[in-house]
Amino acid sequence: MTKTQATGGGNFFEDFRPGLKIAHHPSRTLTDADQSIYTALFGARFAPQNSEEFAKSLGFASRPLDDMLVFHTVFGKTVQDISLNAIANLGYADWRFLKPVFSGDTLSAQTEILGVRENANKESGIVYVRSTGYNQRNEPILTFARWVMVRKRDTSAPVLAPQVPTLPSHVEPEALLNPTTHALSSRAREQSGGARFFDDYSIGEKVDHADGVTVEESEHMLATRLYHNNARVHFNAHAEKLGKFGKRIVYGGHVMSIARAMTFNGFENAFFVAAVNAGRHVSPCFAGDTVYAWSEVIDKSPLQHDKRWGALRLRTIGAKDQSCAEFPGKTTEGAFHPSVILELDYWVLIPR
Repeated sequence: MTKTQATGGGNFFEDFRPGLKIAHHPSRTLTDADQSIYTALFGARFAPQNSEEFAKSLGFASRPLDDMLVFHTVFGKTVQDISLNAIANLGYADWRFLKPVFSGDTLSAQTEILGVRENANKESGIVYVRSTGYNQRNEPILTFARWVMVRKRDTSAPVLAPQVPTLPSHVEPEALLNPTTHALSSRAREQSGGARFFDDYSIGEKVDHADGVTVEESEHMLATRLYHNNARVHFNAHAEKLGKFGKRIVYGGHVMSIARAMTFNGFENAFFVAAVNAGRHVSPCFAGDTVYAWSEVIDKSPLQHDKRWGALRLRTIGAKDQSCAEFPGKTTEGAFHPSVILELDYWVLIPR
């Protein structure tokens, strides 16, 4: 009897080298059906992504797809080649949305390896990458850097000397792109779902988003499959019994989407995510955990190319099994409150 070698094993830490470029396949066409499933999973209520008429009032031909759905789809394209054998995705930088995406657009992705660094235990290492998503016209629609901890295939294998890239600490407001050039009409202001706009927020203001959402096993797996993200740590309970946590972990992006959807409570008119300055999955999330979130306005800037719109820089904290009424974050010693699972620093666009 002839045996065939299993396929689709993915890359391990020692397979990566700085400068390597990887095109990810297959491409993925997103439709209104994908948006509907995403809405069913996270319940985001921002007006342009939910109302065709509202989107048209902003100058769009149709409603744009949710920014986070677009990110997860591009991210998911990269998993087979970059993080199939990941232990955890650790953080993000210089993440910018470049063009809106609409139903019927086909997305593809390419990744460049920026750096590598073996961990002291010799069992894994950190891989630094930049991934870029493109539409069917080969126009860049999204770019982001991230770093991920990846297992080694052979713990005794020799590896490259550490090469850690220098990444920007934040995206400058001048680099933010507004997907629409239209102002918000008075009628749209009444229908947006919120009465506060750019000038109504102050730097240092904190908002508890109040809601709590319990993560279900079936939901986080359905969401991750929606993006073609097949990382084993999210699906293979049999293998993960022997892993670091003894069970599957929830895709970190799932927590990000829960938190972003929650920010509608307090930032109803923050219609678009323009850029993410930094992101960190502080602790893992597991099925059965209940996620809460709060945000702080840490900066604000009118858009230079369109003074009718402004950008709020938000720091959103996600916590599990802990109400955010007391704004859990870092302690005076600099450590995170034990409930914190996510810290996200990002720019949102909001009418003035």
